[in-house]
Amino acid sequence: MMPRFKIAHLAVIATLIPGCMMVGPDYKRPEVNVPPKYSGADSTQALNEAEVSNSWWQLYQDAVLNELVEKALKNNTDVKLAVAKVEESDAYLREVGAALLPEVDLSSSGSRSRVSQLGSTPLPAGYEPTNNTFSGQLSTSFELDFWGHLRRAKESARAQALSTRYAKDTVDLSLKGLVVTNYLLLRSLEAQIVLTEDSLKSREESLALTKRRLLGGVSSGLDVEQAQVASSNLVAQVADLKRQREIAEHQLAVLTGDLALTIPAGTLDSLPIPPTPPVGLPSSLLAARPDIRQSEASMIAANANIGVAKAALFPTISLTANYGGQSADLSDLLKSAARIWTGGLSLNLPIFDAGRLDARVDQASAKQKQALASYESSIQTGFKEVSDALVTLSRASEREAALQISKDASKRALTIAENRYKSGYSGFLEVLDSQRTYNDAALAYIQSRQSRLSASVDLFKALGGGWKDPQPQQAMAKE
Repeated sequence: MMPRFKIAHLAVIATLIPGCMMVGPDYKRPEVNVPPKYSGADSTQALNEAEVSNSWWQLYQDAVLNELVEKALKNNTDVKLAVAKVEESDAYLREVGAALLPEVDLSSSGSRSRVSQLGSTPLPAGYEPTNNTFSGQLSTSFELDFWGHLRRAKESARAQALSTRYAKDTVDLSLKGLVVTNYLLLRSLEAQIVLTEDSLKSREESLALTKRRLLGGVSSGLDVEQAQVASSNLVAQVADLKRQREIAEHQLAVLTGDLALTIPAGTLDSLPIPPTPPVGLPSSLLAARPDIRQSEASMIAANANIGVAKAALFPTISLTANYGGQSADLSDLLKSAARIWTGGLSLNLPIFDAGRLDARVDQASAKQKQALASYESSIQTGFKEVSDALVTLSRASEREAALQISKDASKRALTIAENRYKSGYSGFLEVLDSQRTYNDAALAYIQSRQSRLSASVDLFKALGGGWKDPQPQQAMAKE
């Protein structure tokens, strides 16, 4: 009974010792010096539009776009790759965590052997030359995590698993942004095609008019040739716009994983401008960005690896034990007389390794510094991207309003020029200039609206997918 009592006693000690201490630094989130609030927000933005969910693409109120995003999240190969990496990291975490528990193995064997009866040493009287041996035993080994080596390894593995999850979220966010941006481009190209085809009809009418006026002796051949050039240029422009539209559709097909994708015609003007965040939006919202979370998780893993490296400098203490039976007959294997057991305690202490283990500690510390620098860089980059997106969205709104005025004015000027030409008060060159001016102004307006919508997409991406108005929270805190 005494040996069994000692083994049980050692097992109890083994469960208590790991909670004693852990070498290496405990993680503490570093402070990064960034302004408390973003700059560049529109000071006229109403606060009641300041809350946006992570399903931000639905704010464009386009059923086709919603379907494209959902299809991309389901079928895109980058997403599938990210999911597989999450599954791999989760399995690795389970593997590392299993090292904190004893490993128990069952082994059994059976053999039949015969020794020579004519050897140099005679067999004892009554000794059978043929013998059977049967054995079965349970064995276990357990490392006492006295210095926190295994717990730090699990901490690192857990952080790595979180990092892959945040990496997947980053892929999701980037994919959504790409789908929406390419969809906006496609709708912009469609609007430009419609506009250019309408301008082409007008120029074809002008060409027909100049030909009739030439036959009547009112116009010259120069007017006809100039009208022909203007009309042919628009034909080429329409062809190039259609080419760009098809390429944008092919890109969406790849993003959604549906290579046979066809997108029905739509209009850019039907897409509303999503709300923008209010003034004073706190920069602490950067913590919601998945790429920053991923960077911090990598830093946590690197910090824990310092403890793993330092624990290797201390003794490794392990318990081993096995219990079973051995007999000549299989029927006797479970009898008490056939019992066999062993128990042991081992200690491995590094004495001299020419600085190899210390070098590993230095390597782990250097990697932690690299992870810290990457984390600080991601914070700074994120702050810049949000500020840039706010400024771009604000200025894009101003540009779109100015181009709307320019488009309307050029349209009126074109009508005046055509009427003057038909009445004989001006030459055809004035009509051509007015047509060109209106076409350029209208195209610029369409492109500016696309830029404004794309800037809102960039803002969603920069903020990690959405935001919440801090004002209600502050008001509740004061109450």
